[in-house]
Amino acid sequence: MAPTDGKSRTSRTQLKWAAGLQFAQGVLMEGLPFIGLFVMLAMGIDAGMLSRGFSFIVPFFDDHLYLMMAISGVFVALRILGSIGVLRNRQWGYVLSLINCTVTLALMMFMLPAGMVDGILSGGALVLLLMAKYGRTPILED
Repeated sequence: MAPTDGKSRTSRTQLKWAAGLQFAQGVLMEGLPFIGLFVMLAMGIDAGMLSRGFSFIVPFFDDHLYLMMAISGVFVALRILGSIGVLRNRQWGYVLSLINCTVTLALMMFMLPAGMVDGILSGGALVLLLMAKYGRTPILED
């Protein structure tokens, strides 16, 4: 077995886990609210009623829950596309997933309390993506 085979196997495992985290986050954290939007609209549920039982740290989000649920459809599409690209070993999927993770980490503080789970999933996926790509490569060559 060549020395690079172990690194390659480790990197592939890290990429699979990162893609799995991104896929799970896309389906659960972004996809369920997007699907829930259509269910609530069909049932005629008022968005104002939702804000009484579910709140964010930013009051604007509480007042516009339906809009946020609709926008989550964009995030679910991007996150799932990125995870599929990573699983297929495509550079575009890797870069898209890096962007998704970075944007999520920047926005998670505005989405508290749900942002904590987003941060854990995206932070974990980001670390795995970077470890898979760079591994033990030194920052500076001696």
